[in-house]
Amino acid sequence: MIGPRIDLSEPGGIAVALLPELILTGWCLVLMLAVAWRHRDEEDQRFVGHLALIALVTTLVAVVWFWIRDVGPVGLEVMVALDGFRYASATIFLLGGILAVMLSLGYLGRERMVVPEYYLLLLLATVGMMFMGGGADLIVIFLGLELMSVSVYVLAGINRRSVFAAEAALKYFLLGAFASAFFLYGIALIYGSTGSTNLTFIYVQVTSLGLESNLMLSVGVGMLLVGFGFKVAAVPFHMWTPDVYDGAPTPVTAFMAAAVKAAGFVALIRVLLQGLAPADAVWTEAVWWLAAITMVVGNLIALAQRHLKRMLAYSSIGHAGYLLTAVASGTELGAAALLYYVFAYTLMTVGAFAILAASGRGGEREVLIDDFSGLAQRRPWLAFAMTVFMLSLLGFPGTAGFIGKWYILSAAVDADQAVLAVVLVGASIVSAGYYLPVIMAMYMKPPISEAAHETTRVGGAARWVVGATAALLLLFGVWPNRALDVARDGSRQLTPDVMVTVSR
Repeated sequence: MIGPRIDLSEPGGIAVALLPELILTGWCLVLMLAVAWRHRDEEDQRFVGHLALIALVTTLVAVVWFWIRDVGPVGLEVMVALDGFRYASATIFLLGGILAVMLSLGYLGRERMVVPEYYLLLLLATVGMMFMGGGADLIVIFLGLELMSVSVYVLAGINRRSVFAAEAALKYFLLGAFASAFFLYGIALIYGSTGSTNLTFIYVQVTSLGLESNLMLSVGVGMLLVGFGFKVAAVPFHMWTPDVYDGAPTPVTAFMAAAVKAAGFVALIRVLLQGLAPADAVWTEAVWWLAAITMVVGNLIALAQRHLKRMLAYSSIGHAGYLLTAVASGTELGAAALLYYVFAYTLMTVGAFAILAASGRGGEREVLIDDFSGLAQRRPWLAFAMTVFMLSLLGFPGTAGFIGKWYILSAAVDADQAVLAVVLVGASIVSAGYYLPVIMAMYMKPPISEAAHETTRVGGAARWVVGATAALLLLFGVWPNRALDVARDGSRQLTPDVMVTVSR
């Protein structure tokens, strides 16, 4: 059954198509007023946090309504996409935002941070992600990228009493501005070679004019890859990741490692498949090497880490390599695998950081893997949840992480990239060297002291975050069919099927 169609050539049609983003933007204005009105103490901050939670949930309802009704465009998608890929990715971003807000409600008060604007910045970053995932034009994607980036720059340094947070924000801002310049120059060169920034028009122009080996287009695509490589923390553009993840407040780190990374990958694969698929010879090999190097470097350096937060930071680099493997396939199957994996990765990453946040103070920078020794004796349910997160990150059978990696491997093999699939398997084996010691410490070592883990408690909304993410990872690990079907349906609409002759 075909759902409602929206004419994107009319201003009214554009407004309707952007309804979820407009709803969340309206809530941002409400939060601005709330922050100006109530900003004095922890109670005021929690009030703003609850408003942010309501904002994200209502926006999620709007996205799901569009998705269920299968709302699509009349003719060409001009500036914004109306497809299952947009709705699925927006759901993941909003889920990441909801989990981050729930994790922050108790954390900010515990750390004596009275910064109610924190929740406003989370909403603004989520709006930017939704534009990145739903943009059908490079300019829209760039605007979404900048809105997300500027908000996250401030979030990284939101703890004004921490010199490490200030360092994180400065490094992220300087390198992020540099990467944004590459991205913008890439857009300019692609426009110069194709005469358009619309993804479908670019696809048609490259095909009809034979621009597959055009030098200007190739350089533009390379610059886009540099910009995206920074946002997704791919080697060698990963230099900022360990220090920024380590210095930012833990809920912000969870948000960056999950939702921000997901937004970068969703936008990347939309640009490559919807706009630059005819020029796959230009970018496939580059992405192949980025994936291989990122998997190897991220996992090897993570092996040497003893601080849990830095270990998870380098682990996220390794997972960027897994996702780049899905991108390198250049197929709809790869796009579906990416959608499923970013969903699972969001759950397991936020869950792991939620337990880390309960295990330390002052940003959790000093929490060692050995500090989890004996956790199973004192906090058995927390130890069980952490085990689920570590095994899912490892890709152990029975978890959603295993299904996600299997799906990515299937996409790589289907695209005749067996060597990259072997690298992925090898990197996953290496990752056992730093995920399993966390489990061994919790179950096989005694507590380091009598007072160990007495303050390790997950309360309030954070308890729901840990419980829900662990349960969903197990559920989709043994019953993934529905989620896989949704990912496949969303990815089918990425490659343009409307061939329009565009005059240069």
